[in-house]
Amino acid sequence: MIRTTAASRTAVRFGTVATVGFAGALALAGCTSPATTDTGSGTDSGSSTGEYTDGTYTAEGTYQTPESVETISVTVALEDGIITSVDVEGDPQKAESQQYQGQFIGGISDEVVGKSIDEISVSRVAGSSLTSGGFNDAIETIKAEAAA
Repeated sequence: MIRTTAASRTAVRFGTVATVGFAGALALAGCTSPATTDTGSGTDSGSSTGEYTDGTYTAEGTYQTPESVETISVTVALEDGIITSVDVEGDPQKAESQQYQGQFIGGISDEVVGKSIDEISVSRVAGSSLTSGGFNDAIETIKAEAAA
């Protein structure tokens, strides 16, 4: 099983950087609310703001490789629809999958933490492209569970 920790995360970034215009920054300046954390698996003990209920959610995603079907487990913490933390665990079936899942897990935090759950859709992280399909699959499940 592969698991990410703060110490094992790499600073490799791939993708685009979104910029917020002056008007968008002004609009966001007044959007604050007290945040609570849900330590369960998607129960509604957090605050509800916008489209999603604050909390911690876990879902599995699967993806097809040339040799096997792989599964990853994705856990995200949401506050006001923003991903505040992400943890991905893999259980690779093949040696090549172990390598790519490890690369993905090492770089995913830099790609999604601090971004709206509605704005993320990863395609390639740290050289891994197939693992992204499983991650995106899990995020869609989490979005459905967190919908307020």
